[in-house]
Amino acid sequence: MFGFGTLLYVTLLLLNAVAILNEERFLARIGWARNSAELYGDTESVKAKLINLISAVRTLMRIPLIVANVVVIVYALVLG
Repeated sequence: MFGFGTLLYVTLLLLNAVAILNEERFLARIGWARNSAELYGDTESVKAKLINLISAVRTLMRIPLIVANVVVIVYALVLG
C-alpha cells in the first residue's frame, strides 16, 4: 500500500541519489556541470536552474541527509 511512510522513503532515496552525483565524473560528462551553464551565459533556462538545484542539494542537504538516513536506519532496525 502506498502511504505516507513510503512517500518519505522515496523522497529520501531521491535526495540521496541527487546528493551523491559526482560533478567531475558524471555531471560534466553529460554537460550538467556547474560552470557549463555559466560559461554560455545561460542562467535562466530550465537546465541552469536544475544545475543550481543539484548543487544546492549537494551543499545544503549533506548534514540533514546524514541525520535523516540514520533515523530511518534506526527505525528500520528497531521496528522492522
